[in-house]
Amino acid sequence: MIRSELIQKLADENSDMKPEEVEKIVDIFFNQITQRLAEGGRVELRGFGAFSTRERAPRKGRNPRTGESVDVPAKRVPYFKAGKEMHARLNNG
Repeated sequence: MIRSELIQKLADENSDMKPEEVEKIVDIFFNQITQRLAEGGRVELRGFGAFSTRERAPRKGRNPRTGESVDVPAKRVPYFKAGKEMHARLNNG
């Protein structure tokens, strides 16, 4: 499912709201998750899972075109861990 499909599904299920209002809610939802992760926080959605970040150490990489060795700096990457309910739904039908 892509973002536009999610917005359409929510708009269909909430006919009392305009599609623009639904889109604004979806934007706020994702922006809040992104902002919290950027601040180094964690977002937990019970029954679904938890979003957090993980640290990646600096390392030596290789330019695939030239084969030249390059330094890759340390960085934070997003991480998602599915909740128990999500695991159960995926594995028990």
